[in-house]
Amino acid sequence: MIVLNEIRRSYQLPKITVEVLKGIDFEAEQGDFVAIMGPSGSGKSTLLNILGCLDRPTSGRYLLDGVDVSMKDDNELAGIRNRSIGFVFQNFNLLPRFPAWKNVELPLLYSGVDPAVRRQKALEMLGKMGLGDRADHKPNELSGGEQQRVAVARALVNSPKIILADEPTGNLDSVVSREIMQIFSGLNRDGVTIILVTHENDIAAYAKRTITMRDGVCYSGCA
Repeated sequence: MIVLNEIRRSYQLPKITVEVLKGIDFEAEQGDFVAIMGPSGSGKSTLLNILGCLDRPTSGRYLLDGVDVSMKDDNELAGIRNRSIGFVFQNFNLLPRFPAWKNVELPLLYSGVDPAVRRQKALEMLGKMGLGDRADHKPNELSGGEQQRVAVARALVNSPKIILADEPTGNLDSVVSREIMQIFSGLNRDGVTIILVTHENDIAAYAKRTITMRDGVCYSGCA
């Protein structure tokens, strides 16, 4: 489903070039559950951004379902993200003025879905996350765990094949972290591919395999 060949990513600063990813080879099949670990600055989030079509590699090839997305333009990448990929972030990234259901419906809005259908699907997904009674609450009226479940509902509302999560439990206590990871495990059992970045061994233990990065290189588990 996902194949990266010799992916490199560098950034040009005024006097130097900073090479963040140094030739990453990585594969993931449909239904995989992969944890990406490594110290700060190892390239974990950059790799996740490339996997999520939020960034482009400087060189190398990225095949997603057999399609080379490495050099797609911005509009094409946006379409791929909206159809195939759901994102969950450490800081939730919810719009503060919108109630939970409006946050959840956003991917459907970008897909041009009818307003009534958007609301219905958003409410259904919130119900699956155990938040049916919190649909009209704004983010500041929800706990951290509830906000992250809203973020998961938003990631899932378009029925993506892949969920990418960047430190999804980083701002949560251990009890709520387990609840979120149990949701991810259930999604994975249903066939959703999950790739997450974490620095916590107990969170990585939920994954089927772990890859370890250091200084922009994958040291173990990538292929």
